[in-house]
Amino acid sequence: MTASTSGHTGSRLLLAVLRAMARLPYPVLSSIGRGLGTLAWWLAAPRRRVALINLALCFPQIPEPERRRIAHRHFRYFMRSFVDRFILWYQPPERIRELVRIEGREILDAHLGRPLILLAPHFVGIDAGGIRLSMEIALMTIYARQKNAVLNEAMRAGRARFSGIVLSRQQGLRAVLRPLRDGVPFYFLPDMDLGSRDAVFVPFFGVDAATVTSTARLAQLTGAAVVPFVTTMTRDGYVGRFYPAWENDPGETDDAAARRMNAFIEQRVLEMPAQYLWTHKRFKTRPPGQPSPYHHD
Repeated sequence: MTASTSGHTGSRLLLAVLRAMARLPYPVLSSIGRGLGTLAWWLAAPRRRVALINLALCFPQIPEPERRRIAHRHFRYFMRSFVDRFILWYQPPERIRELVRIEGREILDAHLGRPLILLAPHFVGIDAGGIRLSMEIALMTIYARQKNAVLNEAMRAGRARFSGIVLSRQQGLRAVLRPLRDGVPFYFLPDMDLGSRDAVFVPFFGVDAATVTSTARLAQLTGAAVVPFVTTMTRDGYVGRFYPAWENDPGETDDAAARRMNAFIEQRVLEMPAQYLWTHKRFKTRPPGQPSPYHHD
């Protein structure tokens, strides 16, 4: 048996175990997720370091012990969301509807039938909100291919379980244009550091961050409305909330649009600081002459 075959077998076994666990009562499953989060906090030292660097950059005014508590809680939230994905991918639709509630649906309904971008920042509930919405309407979304082929296929199939179009990031945004113009809402996750290409440096909690301009460019090319949609993890599940549509100003610069997006995400982060994806290297790409804060990695 080759190393690759052995790895795939192990991955399939792990997925089978997690799929079986998803049948457990939710209070039990969420306790398991929190426990796995604490374990990951101690074992995943590189990710822990990234989270602590990000929090120190964004919240220098918060004492270091409190930042560590936020980071630790983030790991617990994140692993809860990871375990919950197996409910979303494999459990009956009725259970998903109980797990994830939607608020502000009237905002969505007012824009259906025309080009629509649903701006979904990287909070731990991002998958729960997206899959729950795909039970109601056809959606289009993009995912990052995983190195593990078994997990990659499970993720792709899980996000495409109910309806819609699931594209890989490698296909690029050009593949998004026709369905978006045809009225398929685009569930878009644009708040990551994807390098300097098609990005501008604008503040995120006062730190210059390479911020993609794709949202504004797609809106200008298609006439799409931009409706933010943020999913919050609660004690017993998730709540996905729609926010009022952003007015599409044809004269708005890429810089101004990116600043508006980051300012909106900052407001949501302040409401639930432990639920944002702090383990992502948000400040890896730097303006010329500035070193990466993660340079010891």
